[in-house]
Amino acid sequence: MVPTIDWKPDRASDVPIYAQIVAYIREKIATGDWPVKSRLPTQRALAEAFGVNRSTVVTALDELKAEGLIEAVVGSGTVVSNNTWSLLASAPPPDWLSYVQAGEHPPNQPTIQAINRHEYDPQIIRLGTGELSPDLLPSAGMAEIMGRLGGQNAQLGYTEPKGLKSLRQAISAHLRTRGIDAPPSSILVVSGALQALQLISLGILRQGSAILLERPSYLYSLPVFQSSRMRLTGVPLDEEGIRPDALARLKQAHHAALLYTIPSFHNPTGSLMSERRRQQVLAVCERERLPILEDDVYGELWLDEPGPPPLKALDPNGLVLYVGSLSKSLSPGLRIGWVVGPEPVVERLADVKMQTDYGASALSQLVAAEWLSSGLYQRHLQTVREALRARRACACESLRRWFADLAEWRYPQGGFYIWLRLRRAVSMRTLFSRALAEGILLNPGYIYDGTDDCHLRLSYAYADEQQMERALHRLSRLIREMM
Repeated sequence: MVPTIDWKPDRASDVPIYAQIVAYIREKIATGDWPVKSRLPTQRALAEAFGVNRSTVVTALDELKAEGLIEAVVGSGTVVSNNTWSLLASAPPPDWLSYVQAGEHPPNQPTIQAINRHEYDPQIIRLGTGELSPDLLPSAGMAEIMGRLGGQNAQLGYTEPKGLKSLRQAISAHLRTRGIDAPPSSILVVSGALQALQLISLGILRQGSAILLERPSYLYSLPVFQSSRMRLTGVPLDEEGIRPDALARLKQAHHAALLYTIPSFHNPTGSLMSERRRQQVLAVCERERLPILEDDVYGELWLDEPGPPPLKALDPNGLVLYVGSLSKSLSPGLRIGWVVGPEPVVERLADVKMQTDYGASALSQLVAAEWLSSGLYQRHLQTVREALRARRACACESLRRWFADLAEWRYPQGGFYIWLRLRRAVSMRTLFSRALAEGILLNPGYIYDGTDDCHLRLSYAYADEQQMERALHRLSRLIREMM
């Protein structure tokens, strides 16, 4: 089929007529309007369509042949050649930066981008990293379980939308030990707790909804809700956790749709909400008809004695959506977490998940099911708690030695974090840069609360004891120089 032409060159332009014709035909080929092997009109027909003499057309066609975009074929005339690489090489590249800037999903804060870049530098001491050190990950246990699963290749395809049934059964049994009655049908397996937050923001919340959360909060460091134009409103904390009076007032003032909370070993403060306060928060949310999203990824990492029951275990009315994960306690690389909630909500989230990744890794689910059902997970937790107790003691002793006059902190009862408050504010951005130059990677407080120039989130989970002592000593010197 010979293409039709409804364009003429601009005779008032400074660009030569033949060059305009070359550009026109090149664009038609690039966009696919003139596909490969399609026949061009004759030279006479092109001259008439463009309103030019035949010699101008010949000049234009000769240039296009030299570029390899068209060719003469005996018996067919001139056709578009099968040579798209010539066109791609001759065309200017797209303005990718404009695409990047136009993307809907907001970028991470620059400091968080820097943390993500430097975390894998082997020369860096990671004083803020919120994950277990590689030497605390259960390599031998993982190898044992992988060996057991060697004959289950038949289950390495996709799993059902809510996740592998054997894993959901194992999660259900595990949650009963924590006081949560959750049948497998009310559990959705997700690829870590972060995906749970993404699915909830996409699946059950309206764009622009107001979300209440502790201030400071890990959630401020993520664009997961902001990308759906959610409005985050911080609720102040006291020694026991979220203040119920402020919670009720802010819910009414902002018509909030959800409370997001980390009641056990909170990120970043490490605080543990008392059982009395949990009951008070539940009472306020029941009265105000405010659903709760409970993030309990640190709940099993108690170090001295078990903490209070999860909010979900105290909730008889289905008010709480509960998120758990193995990323903090077992292995971040497994990417296995879960959401527990009313079945219509879980069904909706499962449908959204199938649209985004078609299910968590089947292999990871098999491995997680074996860990939870075999008793190995509980034994592993005992080992991790023992190691974290030693690291906590080292961190607190180093702080007592080097920071007694510089800062104040609370002795953590579990989790990974110490929320260090400097007695005098300094420029945390400057401190972050200077520490990085000294080989120390920090998590400054302003990534969890944009106005914070007094806090650092320290983690005793990743750096070993010698690294912690060395890094905290260096850090104390830097802070003294800045005060």
